[in-house]
Amino acid sequence: MTLTESLISYAFAAGILTLTPGLDTALVLRTAASEGSKKAVLAALGISTGCLVWGAAVALGLGALLAASELAFTVLKWVGAAYLCWLGVQMLLKPRESMSFSAQGKAKKNPLFGSWFIKGLFGNVLNPKVGVFYVSFLPQFVATGYSVPPYIFGLAAMHAVIGTLWSLTMIAATRPLSRWLQRPRVVKTLDRLTGTVFIAFAVRLATTKR
Repeated sequence: MTLTESLISYAFAAGILTLTPGLDTALVLRTAASEGSKKAVLAALGISTGCLVWGAAVALGLGALLAASELAFTVLKWVGAAYLCWLGVQMLLKPRESMSFSAQGKAKKNPLFGSWFIKGLFGNVLNPKVGVFYVSFLPQFVATGYSVPPYIFGLAAMHAVIGTLWSLTMIAATRPLSRWLQRPRVVKTLDRLTGTVFIAFAVRLATTKR
């Protein structure tokens, strides 16, 4: 496979995968609708950073270990499922009824701690399916004559860029509806719906077999 063939075919495949609705889409849309575009961008950047973490892990051989080790896969799977379930339960039990963009409190002192960047990052990094997917998917697009580790990381970075662009598109699409989406009843409903989605993904992840 030539370099041109590799990049074109991978860009198409990664684009299709990015457009497929999933946990990342739900997180970005919910954050954009109820928290505002700035926090949604943080979530999107967190998700993209998670892709880079997995890309580096696969490039360094950890992805192969995850694919080969039942114990490693199981541990990360349950940690990820527990994290998603915790997020979902919090949204179901304590849905917000109003937005507060002016009072950020501790967030101003440390804008990343407890932010949607961290939630987007953990939601990606703690999903072993991403690692298994990367280790089985990315090597197929390595161009002939190129070193595998850096090329695989480059493909992961390409996926992160595509995902970020798609997230920014979704965020921009919510702006015309921002006033309606920030109504107390709508915010509360979005929290509960997203919480349900997160729990569903947690169950799906927990029951996943390699």
